[in-house]
Amino acid sequence: VFGKDINLILVLNNLCSDRKSVRVDMSASTILYTRRTVAEILKAATSVELGPRQGKNIRVKIPYTHYGKYLTTDKRIQVTALCEVMRTHGLKLLVEKTIILEDTNIIIKLPRRVVVNKAVSLEISYANPLPEPVSRCVLLVTLMNQQVKINLARLAPRERSKIYFEFTPRRAGPLQLQVDFSCDKFSHVKGFVTIAVAPA
Repeated sequence: VFGKDINLILVLNNLCSDRKSVRVDMSASTILYTRRTVAEILKAATSVELGPRQGKNIRVKIPYTHYGKYLTTDKRIQVTALCEVMRTHGLKLLVEKTIILEDTNIIIKLPRRVVVNKAVSLEISYANPLPEPVSRCVLLVTLMNQQVKINLARLAPRERSKIYFEFTPRRAGPLQLQVDFSCDKFSHVKGFVTIAVAPA
């Protein structure tokens, strides 16, 4: 989840009946959705001795403080592990994983029934998932082809807050509401909901 430390486990298994020495070079970078590297955030190397048919786990931690300021709006991190079996004429195995961090910031609560030409009040809850305060918070609400910009108060670390948004639907049928939350530390955290508007 965005704003939390990332914990990974690399599992190594020796399927042979003799001992193996494995050198593992690990790296992690923030990337764009095109897989282009933005910044390297982790570089580590270790060696592991594996007995016959033995497995071992290598734990890797990427703290938020290492990746936070380098993350783009794509919220993607590429992790690679190059495993080289020693004394086997350069036998190598490359393991790659792309992590897409989830947002859990926007929660939209609707009333049970929404009817044409009757005012509706929605609860929009938003949060700061980071271990540091954020300021210049803005909520952009898009509904019925109109955008409303709402300036919000700063949020303390891990703080959640909410506002109430009122509107009157003018026609029956599905209506899409989109919310976009930005601040000085991150931007474009989105939430959306489809509202079923009943006839009057």
